[in-house]
Amino acid sequence: MASSGAGADSEKEPNGTGVRSVRRALDILGLLSEERPLITLREITESTGLPKTTVLRLVQTLEESGLLWSDAGGYIAGPGLWRWAYLARGQWEIPRATRKVMRDLADRLGETVNIFVPRDLHRVCVAHEESPHPLRHVVDVGDEQPLWAGASSKILLRDAPDTLLRRLALASSHDESYADRLRTSAQEAARRGYAVSSSEWDEGLTAVAVPISGASGAVIASLSVSGPDHRFPYEAVERFAAELTDAARLISDQGFTRPLSGGRQSKAD
Repeated sequence: MASSGAGADSEKEPNGTGVRSVRRALDILGLLSEERPLITLREITESTGLPKTTVLRLVQTLEESGLLWSDAGGYIAGPGLWRWAYLARGQWEIPRATRKVMRDLADRLGETVNIFVPRDLHRVCVAHEESPHPLRHVVDVGDEQPLWAGASSKILLRDAPDTLLRRLALASSHDESYADRLRTSAQEAARRGYAVSSSEWDEGLTAVAVPISGASGAVIASLSVSGPDHRFPYEAVERFAAELTDAARLISDQGFTRPLSGGRQSKAD
């Protein structure tokens, strides 16, 4: 029994926040993307820096679980992911009414519109509608961005506890004192009703964000518009904020909840 416990401990990551083998397996799955739907053993080994024998064991386990599928000299997403995708879609799919509000907003403002929700030290994009311009900001559904930067972060941190702000400050490119700046930015955004950021995360990118409230009035998501700096002069920012506020109020009135459920919400529309 003692040796089993030691083995389990050796599987923990150095910071104690997870299991090393699980993290490695997820890192392998994370290599798959629309641009790279097939990965080879060599690519996995080079990208992860793991020994080939370790990669082989992890890949074999993922294959047995149906999460990877051997195909044409490499590996593609396995059929086992379909079940997870179906479950995730049922919880996070944006209702049609909300999607229409976002599409109309993107067409009217000419910029990309996103909805972000917080997840620990990150904010996750759960819906987006792209700008009609060739030069536009692109964020895919599921993309994670740090919660210590950007207009949406200032909105989502409105009621954040000090412990989270300190963790975010330490995870940022700043020091622990940055927690005070995060708190001040969130308070300013709450007073003003919207937040603005410029080149805080992506160089040359400006974003304007407003809160989406749940039934209790608490902020559960952010609605933002983003694009190149040169298309966001001061007068445009003021107009964007007003348009976003109206759209966010409409989305909240439609019964926006998190996790989302298109089926449940569509019945209430």
